[in-house]
Amino acid sequence: MKTRIFIVDDHALVRRGLAAMIALESDLELCGEAEDCATATSEIERLKPDLVIVDISLRGNNGIELIKNIKILDPRTQVVVLSVHDESVYALRALKAGAKAYVMKQDVSYKVIEAVRKVLSGQIYVSEAVSVQMLDRLIKGPEHFSESPVAVLSDRELEIVTLIGSGLGTREIAGRLHVSVKTVETHRGHIKSKVNLRTANELVQFSVRWVEESKRELA
Repeated sequence: MKTRIFIVDDHALVRRGLAAMIALESDLELCGEAEDCATATSEIERLKPDLVIVDISLRGNNGIELIKNIKILDPRTQVVVLSVHDESVYALRALKAGAKAYVMKQDVSYKVIEAVRKVLSGQIYVSEAVSVQMLDRLIKGPEHFSESPVAVLSDRELEIVTLIGSGLGTREIAGRLHVSVKTVETHRGHIKSKVNLRTANELVQFSVRWVEESKRELA
């Protein structure tokens, strides 16, 4: 019996590329795909795939929230994350949410299938750099590492920082995340408190700087 795979990515070209790779594997098959979290959640519940390939950046809730939802629907469903986002920031968050692999989109394509194979055999797949970082933290302790300025934020707070830094206002963010304006304002207050910011302008500057630094790291 073939392993049934579901793809969640908001770029049609990425979905087509992944589908083509899966089609080349005799023991794998594509059972469905979606471009946003709402559609993905309902389709995954209906189709019950063995493994889901998820992007972090999606319309509505982000990929981290989707991973949590997938594991609630069926803890046996395996998850592989494929993302452009800096793995040093997001890989551990994805693993904590329930994913078993984190692959950068900049990596060569065969690594996606390699990650899928590793996960299906019960292993975790991350890059060598992240693996070394995680082992160092385990052996030496977190006090020996300078944390990212966003390390103290929750997954949702980090998502809101990214949206603020991308130029979205409170009402736009509320619409994008399908939450109330009041909820976004509450998150903004928590973010300011956690990273020691006093004003809304300082929050915007912090968020823009974070987004720009993230883009430079991926360049």
